[in-house]
Amino acid sequence: MPDVRVVVVVPGADGAGRAQVPGQDPVDVPDLAGWMADLERRHAPRWVLPSLDEAYPALLRAGVRLGRCHDLALVEAILLGFEERPGRPRNLAAAFARLRGATEPADPRPVARGEQPTLFEADRGTTPAGADPVLAAVEVLADQERRLAATAHPDRLRLLAAAESAGGLAAGEMTHHGLPWRVDVHMELLADLIGPRQAPGVRPAKLAALAERISAAFGGRPINPDSPPSIVKAFAREGIEVSSARAWVLREVEHPAVAPLLEYRELARLWVAHGWSWLDSWVADGRFRPEYVVGGVVSGRWATRGGAALQLPKSLRTAVRADPGWSLVVADASQLEPRVLGALSDDQRFAEVSSTDDLYTSLAADAFDGDRDRAKIAMLSAMYGGTSGEAGPLLAVLRKRFPVAVEYVEQAARAGESGRVVRSRLGRTSPPPSEAWHERTTASGDEETDRAGRQAARDWGRFTRNFVVQASAADWALTMLATLRRRLVGLAPEAGIVFFQHDEVMVHCPAEAASGVIAEVAGAAEEASGLVFPGSAVRFPLLTRAVESYADAK
Repeated sequence: MPDVRVVVVVPGADGAGRAQVPGQDPVDVPDLAGWMADLERRHAPRWVLPSLDEAYPALLRAGVRLGRCHDLALVEAILLGFEERPGRPRNLAAAFARLRGATEPADPRPVARGEQPTLFEADRGTTPAGADPVLAAVEVLADQERRLAATAHPDRLRLLAAAESAGGLAAGEMTHHGLPWRVDVHMELLADLIGPRQAPGVRPAKLAALAERISAAFGGRPINPDSPPSIVKAFAREGIEVSSARAWVLREVEHPAVAPLLEYRELARLWVAHGWSWLDSWVADGRFRPEYVVGGVVSGRWATRGGAALQLPKSLRTAVRADPGWSLVVADASQLEPRVLGALSDDQRFAEVSSTDDLYTSLAADAFDGDRDRAKIAMLSAMYGGTSGEAGPLLAVLRKRFPVAVEYVEQAARAGESGRVVRSRLGRTSPPPSEAWHERTTASGDEETDRAGRQAARDWGRFTRNFVVQASAADWALTMLATLRRRLVGLAPEAGIVFFQHDEVMVHCPAEAASGVIAEVAGAAEEASGLVFPGSAVRFPLLTRAVESYADAK
């Protein structure tokens, strides 16, 4: 067999597929999983697949773990965004059709939970019609490589494409292995916090008691605490006008119903989002298996399809427990986004401040007379465009002390206000504003209309201001995840990444391997910093601990 470095594979139905290795014609493979497992073991190639989201779950169920991959759909989405063509279909058939000037078939809907077949799914409309699917994939790959090379910073965008594909592998593995979850602990928590399980639609005891207290506080008139209009009307009858039933609005009101209402809201959210129905739907065999969506947010952050994995309440973290004899290694990047701004802008003064583990304390000592809270407000104002209250004067102090860093985000804001896109460090691109936005922000001569247009421009500027920081932080975190995944194979093959969100990663590993995993996490962070921000003096420290329960990590 020739030197096998890149292998293109298009899965078919009933466990079969079609593949091409360098220097050979495409071949039909009856047992694709077995064939790929053998090639992975002997050559560890870079696999090219139309979509990991569709193919990798079946491979993992067959016991096949891939080391490296190029996901054509994920990379196509990055390139379409870079070329300011967001929203176009990214599937193989659509990418191939664009090369031919043909009609682009829409992306298929995601496979519903429980719908996944035993082994590879039949064609879902993403295989090019009238063409050899492998040769079409080869052609799309060549086109993507050409487009990557034609950018101003091809090495950066290539790194993003590689990290995004590695993220696709990690996401599939995280769903396959699952997050260790103690159902008994979760059930005890629910019983303690909201009462025993009731029939569907019946409020648990604690919520029912709070609902009675709320009604009693309004003079005994029945109030539905789940209905915001009902709450607003109840306060109006008491002579109190509230703009909404949101928690931050109610906290400003003096009334005996406020305390039970706020407590009810918090517990009802737990009951609905992570109660018994959630357990029945999402936890099986001691594992919570959310379905991750790589790059599901425009900034590059991940999302999930159901399960609310990225919004786990702190009260439930104690249910995330390592298996007996195993540990959870939890790593949290300290103040990631402010550090990313320092590295992006190459502000040397800011790099000096970032040399400690607590950036806000250092920033406070440098520019805000030791007041950490004021330093944090100033930093968040710079990144999010806040100017109200004391934010404006504090931002002025920050601008005077760190003009290079502040100017970086203000340039991004001006770009957004004028309708231009901005890019992350590695090249992920903000979506351009809509035609309706352009119409709204074009001067009309009407004072009220133009005032609204200027506000719309400022709002979009705040979005692009934050995008350059948040998306670049996502670049760093994704690169760290990809390097950590590779490093773990050599250290403890049985260990696995089981959770990832924004600036946090969790590894489930044998207890005796925990210290080695901690070292590899630190190494992955250092490697990611060198790849994404080569030569930068900004530090990216990680708070990393080996714990039995997720609740003990912070």
